Amino acid sequence: MQITEVRIKLCEENNERLLAFCSVTFDNAFVVRDLKIIEGTRGMFVAMPSRKLTDRCTHCGCKNHLRSRFCNNCGRKLDEARATKEVPDGRAKLHADIAHPIHSGAREHIQSAVAKAFTDERERSKQPGYICRYDEFDFDDEVPANLHEMAKPLGYKTHGPHQPASRGNHLSDSETPAILREDSFGTGIM
Repeated sequence: MQITEVRIKLCEENNERLLAFCSVTFDNAFVVRDLKIIEGTRGMFVAMPSRKLTDRCTHCGCKNHLRSRFCNNCGRKLDEARATKEVPDGRAKLHADIAHPIHSGAREHIQSAVAKAFTDERERSKQPGYICRYDEFDFDDEVPANLHEMAKPLGYKTHGPHQPASRGNHLSDSETPAILREDSFGTGIM
């Protein structure tokens, strides 16, 4: 597994612990976004993307986050101690990782690559004309040249980089208002 790219989005200076968000690309093929770079009590660490854990209301069955005090559906008071306390220091587990390394070697590999990219990005941010590259992901620019060939054996239908997938009924060119036609881009702008 090779880390082929790390993109960093620095946070505002007023946030004490959250230093930045980042995305990590593996083997030029797989991206994990929304990792957080956090200043902890023992130094900087990388937190994996996670989701809030939920449970169901005992009365109506509606899903609610574990920190919810009342049901989002029926409004009944929920037991505030319903989160399991599996963490060694006795805190309730409120989030679950969406993507994470399986072993400590992989975690250290990711952490060191992210730490280097973070340091580099901080230095770049001090330069005049600095522009953050974090949100530059554009599928059209990064489609492998052989995408169509790769997808055929899998049974996927692909479209060219500038041909959107069909999503239902579309208007013909004669029915499409001029303002929405590709050849009329910019018309009407003064």
